Amino acid sequence: MNDYVQFLADRLAVFVETAVRYASDAWFFYQIGLVVLLFVLAKPIGTVLETRLEGLARHIKGQPGLLRIAVATIRRSDWIVFVVLLFVALTALRELTWPSRSWLVATAFSLALVWLLVSVASRVIRNRIVARTVAWLLWLYAALVILRLDTTAAALLDRLALPVGELRISALMVLKAAILLSAALWLASAIGNFVERRVQGSQELTPSIRVLIGKIAKIGLVLLAGVVALSAVGVDLTALTVFSGAVGVGLGFGLQKVVSNFISGIIILLDKSIKPGDTISLGDTFGWIRELRARFVSVVTRDGREYLIPNEDFITQRVINWSFSDELVRLDVAFGVSYEADPHTVSALAIEAAANVGRVDADRRPVCWLTGFGDSSLDFVLRFWIRDPQQGLTNVRGRVLLALWDAFRENGVQIPYPHREIVMKTPVRVESGEPAAPPPRD
Repeated sequence: MNDYVQFLADRLAVFVETAVRYASDAWFFYQIGLVVLLFVLAKPIGTVLETRLEGLARHIKGQPGLLRIAVATIRRSDWIVFVVLLFVALTALRELTWPSRSWLVATAFSLALVWLLVSVASRVIRNRIVARTVAWLLWLYAALVILRLDTTAAALLDRLALPVGELRISALMVLKAAILLSAALWLASAIGNFVERRVQGSQELTPSIRVLIGKIAKIGLVLLAGVVALSAVGVDLTALTVFSGAVGVGLGFGLQKVVSNFISGIIILLDKSIKPGDTISLGDTFGWIRELRARFVSVVTRDGREYLIPNEDFITQRVINWSFSDELVRLDVAFGVSYEADPHTVSALAIEAAANVGRVDADRRPVCWLTGFGDSSLDFVLRFWIRDPQQGLTNVRGRVLLALWDAFRENGVQIPYPHREIVMKTPVRVESGEPAAPPPRD
């Protein structure tokens, strides 16, 4: 620790000496005043320029990535003007006087230009906090290089170290590991998303295989990126074996459900029991599968609700997959008619009415069977097939029932009301006359 303090004091003394030497020159203050003046002038000019360029940016349609970069560039119009003014001033100073009298303007120009570039380029990252953090880190590193302080800063960080067995962990190593790991994971995620999009666009693979390949590619790339990033900064991965084993045991006990859902998701993808687009029923939930994730399945119901059902439920519970082997689904509609109607005519009318409903499959003709002689009606069941269960079942049943109602009404077929006969074992005498007067009050 004493060596670190001594090293820091020596570097600080050199920095102070250099600053005093530059401050003794009058041109140092001239350059500071010029940079401040140009910065103040750039603000109103940039505001006017930004207002005029915003109208042009609104004409960019259908390209959100380009629009985001264009907007980020326009929002920094004042910095663009500031960089241009610094460049003009730097060129004029180098033509009119010695280069040593323009070093501060040159430094300000380099710093402003780097900040402009990294602040615009970081807008590729959608998260604002992450984008701003990345921009500041990149600019800070570039500033150290421009000011020729990168070697000194690296030496200071390297001296802040903590020995852990045979491994020496320094602040410089941690910083490098964090930066490289973040960059590697971001790159792996971007490549994984690209591979997943390409696989999803393949028509030769089944939907389950597409999802499985995409997830394996993303997980594999992330693991590979972590290993490469840690190896690049000199971390001995064998030294982390015991630690990773202990962490793995702890995660195994603490994240049993998460691991169970993850493994269940892989099993679902391998056995192809469900896939995106299938219409399923699980408990009281009826809908179509929108997406398969590592932990849950997204199911969208007819009322627009999206249920995130854990993968484990699809392994341990009874699931009705209406479109597992094919899209054909048979539906039944029960109804009753009066005993005065001809059952043969009723069956023909019901079949014809169901066949005229749009969603009823035309290749499989509906059938209608007499199922029983009820107390008040002849009981029938009408059976028909559809190919689009994801469009709903209740609505197609309702259309068939309306078609039956119209057909029966046009042909005089009655749908009876239930009736009951009451037989009195003891005769009941019914007397008519004036109601009895109420008894007098006391």
